[in-house]
Amino acid sequence: MNEMEKEVQHLLGTRTDTLIFPEWVAHGIEFITAAFVAAVVLITLTVLVLFVIDITQRRNAIRHNYPVLGRFRYIFSKAGEFFRQYFFAMDREEMPFNRAERTWVERAANGVDNTIAFGSTKNLNVEGTPIFLNCPFPAAGVESAKTVPLEIGPHCRHPYRAPSIFNISGMSFGALSAPAVQALSRGAKMAGCWLNTGEGGLTKHHLAGGCDLVFQIGTAKYGVRHPDGRLSEERLREIAARPEVKLFEIKLSQGAKPGKGGILPAAKISPEVAATRGIRQGEDSISPNRHAEIGSVQQLLDFIGRVRRVTGKPVGFKTVIGSGDWLDELCREISSRGIESAPDFITVDGGDGGTGAAPMPLMDNVGLPLREALPLAADMLEKHGLKQRIRLIASGKLITPANVAWALCAGADFVNAARGFMFALGCIQALKCNKNICPTGITTHNPRLQAGLDPAVKSVRVANYYRGIVYEVEMIAHSCGVPEPRALCRCHVRIVGGDGLSRPMDEIYPPAGCLQGGDEDAV
Repeated sequence: MNEMEKEVQHLLGTRTDTLIFPEWVAHGIEFITAAFVAAVVLITLTVLVLFVIDITQRRNAIRHNYPVLGRFRYIFSKAGEFFRQYFFAMDREEMPFNRAERTWVERAANGVDNTIAFGSTKNLNVEGTPIFLNCPFPAAGVESAKTVPLEIGPHCRHPYRAPSIFNISGMSFGALSAPAVQALSRGAKMAGCWLNTGEGGLTKHHLAGGCDLVFQIGTAKYGVRHPDGRLSEERLREIAARPEVKLFEIKLSQGAKPGKGGILPAAKISPEVAATRGIRQGEDSISPNRHAEIGSVQQLLDFIGRVRRVTGKPVGFKTVIGSGDWLDELCREISSRGIESAPDFITVDGGDGGTGAAPMPLMDNVGLPLREALPLAADMLEKHGLKQRIRLIASGKLITPANVAWALCAGADFVNAARGFMFALGCIQALKCNKNICPTGITTHNPRLQAGLDPAVKSVRVANYYRGIVYEVEMIAHSCGVPEPRALCRCHVRIVGGDGLSRPMDEIYPPAGCLQGGDEDAV
């Protein structure tokens, strides 16, 4: 035995079969070593396979010229959505809704204190910013100006006395999951506002909470159609017989995709959605781009009259405005036929409205934004003496109190919101609405993802958000010195221009009439 062997034996002990470490530690080290070697081999083989695939393909120049490494560009691009939202974007930078707006909704939905400290983070010099004009002597001892109900459809057999200025816009079952619709229904009942069904038909989920409902008749007429797509008056009567259904809205167009019908990707068509709409699974559900019965303002009034005769309830239409000419023609036709022939309401959807799926050119560049469309529509009705007959509903990115108050100043009688209530449900603006992989369960039919959306919990958040909006809109109205929010008009707000200075809104859009000082009798 040489000196080296003696030294080894001394380190190991007097018995050569006795080790310093327990046997399981040795086995663990062996396993880790083997796993490491296997991982290195697997990674090497994967890189080699990806290298061969990239260098031989010709569809992507980056991957061909920079095999394997070029793939990281797309990984980082996808990860960038996450990092921008959570780490890099400032509070007022993101689109379509920035962090400050989403945080306001989140706190309102949670029912917690929504005040801020130190000073505003909003840049008040940005063009288009509304600045409300406070009254030097508001009513003493009153914190907010309370909203009064407003009647819709005075010439119907069953007019509707709407209690709320703020309501839930059309989002169909299919675009939304079952628990999301149930939560909205229950929350609307708690809040005392209406819920628009969207174009996907009336389901048990809409009826779950017992709230007031607006039944939307889309171009495909889901829920009220014959097999050939024509309107079924029998089905229409059945829907109208339900006491929860208060209004009928004929959808002509939608802000995010004017000129194109609704789109529900095949991935989101569950068996229940297919049965509700009467469509096949595995295929995109694409509605016609317009109603076959409506090709002119005359036919529009005829169709409105037909639905109103069958249902006995108020009927209006939803549209995106591209030009005011057809509205002028519509008003003239109403004057010719008589005021009873008028739609009971018009929902003006801004070209900046949202949806679950739409072509980008239509979403980005077609249809007037609500900032222009709403004053145009209000002035057209005022010009023809129809503003008190036809109620005007505004929708499109109105999710905060200031935006809602602006819409009332511009001429709206009611404001609808969809994405604001989605945020109240827990939406994180993941922008995956069309993929059926919504991480919050709101726009997916995957049961695993829906499991985190409890209608009993989320309905309370919906009601809290509604109350937060209405309370702060009423607070703005009180600060402006008017007795209730609908008394707000264009003389109560200034709009910041391109030079950073504000101008009175009634100079930018001269109104046909303005309730100066909040004339309570005129409301």
